[in-house]
Amino acid sequence: MDEYKEKLTSIRNWQKAMIKDKTAVTGGHELAGERQRRAGEKDGRQYAKAAFTRVNAECDDIVEHVKFSNLESSVKRIGASREAISKLGAMMGITVTEGFYQLKIEELYLAHEYQVKKQEEKEALKEARARMREEAKLAKELEEARKNIEKEQKHYSNALKKIEAQIQSAGESNEELLEKKAEIVAQLEKLESAIKDVDYRAANQKAGYVYVISNIGAFGPDVYKIGMTRRLDPTERVDELGDASVPFNFDVHAMIFSDDAPALEAALHRAFADRKLNFVNTRREFFRVTLDEIKAVVKANFDKTVEFIDVPPAEQYRQSLLMAQQANRREGVG
Repeated sequence: MDEYKEKLTSIRNWQKAMIKDKTAVTGGHELAGERQRRAGEKDGRQYAKAAFTRVNAECDDIVEHVKFSNLESSVKRIGASREAISKLGAMMGITVTEGFYQLKIEELYLAHEYQVKKQEEKEALKEARARMREEAKLAKELEEARKNIEKEQKHYSNALKKIEAQIQSAGESNEELLEKKAEIVAQLEKLESAIKDVDYRAANQKAGYVYVISNIGAFGPDVYKIGMTRRLDPTERVDELGDASVPFNFDVHAMIFSDDAPALEAALHRAFADRKLNFVNTRREFFRVTLDEIKAVVKANFDKTVEFIDVPPAEQYRQSLLMAQQANRREGVG
């Protein structure tokens, strides 16, 4: 960012030098009538200075307000300002020099690059904070999951001790007690497996879910968001995405658990890089593709079977359409 600031300062200092040397604008000394030559030169210079000051201020304002979305129109506006002073000062040959004009255009492009860079850094910081929040939520989920599992383990371990004591008293031939013991042992084995899963997720930073979701009410058909989450319950992340910023909830087409979720997500993003909805902010994960195309890329990069939901329920959207149609029919009858 400092590099951009230094370049902008250099260009602006160059412009100031041209203004001081009177090489930013030409003309301002020609008036009809030789008798008025001296007075005309003075008036012409004053007019040229006033006109140039106005145009320069307009250009500065254009540069100050340039964004990633209005660069082309900003270039045209600077050109129009230059043409305007040329038309107004045609009788005196007043015009902004090509050199000064090119400096203004260079300043505009540099200011645009600076704004884009600022936006990219802002988005990167936003993403980093979101990632930190995700990691914090995951850590909390893992901690709570472990506590709940350990609590259940303690409960079933105590139950196992009691049932073993009862078996010892009743004898090894009591089938009912033996069945209860087998059930308790099976539960303890499941809990032991669950603890291992929690430990694995905590240790493996790449394990997680790649999700494929859509929102036809908000974005139309064949537009999918392809992202990833390390949450233990990935649907929580999908629910968060369907907040007040979109009119309808997202529908899940696939939820793929992978030991290397970032790699699978990256493969999908690369495959559809030219199909992004947002080419300015590459961190937006929406793509205009078909579900069959997504399936093909998943199949090529993932060696396990994945279940896809082809037709999204889109319940709120479809219900809203139906209600709107009913309302229109009632208005037609009335």
